[in-house]
Amino acid sequence: MSAEATNPGPPARRRGRPHIELRRLGRAALLGSAPRDRLPDAIDHVAKVHRAHHPGADLDPLRRAYVLAESSHRGQLRKSGEPYITHPLAVTLILAELGAETTTLTASLLHDTVEDTDVTLDQVREKFGEEVGYLVDGVTKLEKVDYGAAAEPETFRKMLVATGNDVRVMSIKLADRLHNMRTLGVMRPEKQARIARVTLDVLIPLAERLGVQALKTELEDLVFAVLHPDEYERTRDLVLDRAGRPDPLPAIAEEVRSVLRDAGIGAEVEVRPRHLVSVHRVRLKRGALGGADFGRILVLVAEDADCYAVLGELHTCFTPVISEFKDFIAVPKFNLYQSLHTAVASRPGGDVAEVLIRTHQMHRVAEAGVIALGNPYASAADGTEGGEGTGGTGGTEGAEGAEGTEGPEGAPGSEPAAGGGAGRETSTEGERADPTRPGWLSRLLAWQQSAPDPDTFWTSLRDDLAQDREITVFRADGGTFGLPAGASCVDAAYALHGEAAHMCIGARVNGRLATLATVLADGDTLQLLMAQDAAAGPSPEWLEYARTPAARIAITRWLTAHPEASKAPADTGSPAQQEQERGQRQGQGRGQGDTEAVAAGRVPGHAAALAAVADLPGATVRLARCCTPVPPDAVTGFAVRGGAVTVHRAQCPAVARMQVAGRHPVGVHWRGRGDGTTGDCRVTLLAEAFGRPHLLADLTEAIALEGAAILAAAVEPPREQRVRHTYTLQLPDAARLPALMRAMLKVPGVYDVTRGQRPVTAVPRTNA
Repeated sequence: MSAEATNPGPPARRRGRPHIELRRLGRAALLGSAPRDRLPDAIDHVAKVHRAHHPGADLDPLRRAYVLAESSHRGQLRKSGEPYITHPLAVTLILAELGAETTTLTASLLHDTVEDTDVTLDQVREKFGEEVGYLVDGVTKLEKVDYGAAAEPETFRKMLVATGNDVRVMSIKLADRLHNMRTLGVMRPEKQARIARVTLDVLIPLAERLGVQALKTELEDLVFAVLHPDEYERTRDLVLDRAGRPDPLPAIAEEVRSVLRDAGIGAEVEVRPRHLVSVHRVRLKRGALGGADFGRILVLVAEDADCYAVLGELHTCFTPVISEFKDFIAVPKFNLYQSLHTAVASRPGGDVAEVLIRTHQMHRVAEAGVIALGNPYASAADGTEGGEGTGGTGGTEGAEGAEGTEGPEGAPGSEPAAGGGAGRETSTEGERADPTRPGWLSRLLAWQQSAPDPDTFWTSLRDDLAQDREITVFRADGGTFGLPAGASCVDAAYALHGEAAHMCIGARVNGRLATLATVLADGDTLQLLMAQDAAAGPSPEWLEYARTPAARIAITRWLTAHPEASKAPADTGSPAQQEQERGQRQGQGRGQGDTEAVAAGRVPGHAAALAAVADLPGATVRLARCCTPVPPDAVTGFAVRGGAVTVHRAQCPAVARMQVAGRHPVGVHWRGRGDGTTGDCRVTLLAEAFGRPHLLADLTEAIALEGAAILAAAVEPPREQRVRHTYTLQLPDAARLPALMRAMLKVPGVYDVTRGQRPVTAVPRTNA
């Protein structure tokens, strides 16, 4: 996999990583192979690093793999003029430093032979076995001559599918990309930028999710230098300038050692410098940087219980910053990461230092992620190398990360499945029994099957990987499942039911009725309400609520197959009558609660949209339910699938979210009618009042007297003798909205009436 030549301005090398002169290895490669009774000189250093982690490793496969790779690549040069064999050697050395087992290193030496030489996959399998053959095949790129512009997305699809069966495929790819990024300097600037962008959008998130922080942090710095050279230089100058000044962190680290020594806790304490991207993020967050902001203090102990003992001593002897405390041991991140995070103020100077507390095994996993597991598919009885390597993991900053992702999925103690390649065991809930197949990977592999189009897959993959946090949702019938942060009930429906989610009509979140647009929070309990009619289908508005590729692809495919669902219904009768009739039709055969959910979350009011015109010829206009815009609100629109434009109030939170996601707004303006009115409209109003008997009756009477129809209403439980009523109303004319709000405000006890950001979920039964 050819990325070529040397980078004229690489970031400063971190302490602890040995400097390997690849030109020396290249000269050794040109001298040819060593006698059969000893290792070739070019691979001798790789073997020493490997033996430091796995003292009993059999080095013969490495020798044979090197001999085949060197002879196959002989005569090939990189753009830097170095022998091509230096690239697979460098990739193998990166993995060896992280503690990868022999099978992974063997495959990494051979990873370009099938792609760039006359060696065939059958020859690799014959000489090295099915497992090595599977890994080499997984990282072999598809030919552009066969796939054209789709070669890159289809190569990543192939690689991800292979990763689903053996995560070591992606480990090799990440190491391959790291060396290519290190040697990117001779490429054309536009090609450098393209490779760096793909690395940022796809490979860095994958490295984060697999927990390979040692690779992720260096990739971030290299991408930072290519895509943001000015910010990179400014940040590097900050670090270099700080290097010449007194550093408070070593003194704080010595204080920590003294405290732990007096407490009788055996621990290693060291200062860990931040990588450049981390420094840049801290600078953006805090503004001016103090001396203690350029690194962190790392405390390594033997047992889990010692981590909490260290935490207790630090919080007793120093002043803790409670807001900085995070317990990723009790609740690990979904990428295997475990540590205690805290921050303390030093006693003499008051400098605040961040402290990471973890065991040695947690540290190995924090640095190398799934690579630290060795061969996760080999049982302990096999006597093969596991993930417990005996050596450290170099000196990269690793997973120190406040910037990381949170989630409880995938703990290192999960029982591994036997075998290598396809056909792993699964748990009772369909998740992989080993920690290398977390929920996010299972979901990704599921939705990619529904995205045959390469462009759809490529866009969806980038969007999926951009979700950098996960939440855990409880099912009402027991069990849990994971979703990306910001996911809605629509996303949950498709995650649980697949295509059957088309029949979802509502949800209960924590026991209360909720619209399908409701964003779920970590720890929510969800019950989905399903229609009995198999012909039911999703509304086009669902695309506004869907965050996950699985949901968006399924909804889009259904709407494409049913184009009539994307069009507004004919304007027969009043909008309130249309809505009531549709709710009655869809409510047949279901309970009252389901019918309420239909009325609250599924029925679009289109009549008011007649007053809105989008600056997009031929587009159907819909008014967003999240903010219920009416004339003369300042509005903006966003195009959705099916040729429609959804209109939001300019201050609606959804507008900011969609702009951040890169969606471009569409201009929208209100169009008056010949009689001076604007037509029917829907609006959500919030009335806040002091609780009293008959308040609900008086408010509904005031609404009726103004000619508005109540589509849904909700009353929140009283708090400190105050109550909040929420009404979704249909008005015959938007111009009557101010008069309606004034009439509601005149009701005794009501002290505020405002526009709402969310429609009501149901009409509750209440005696208020």
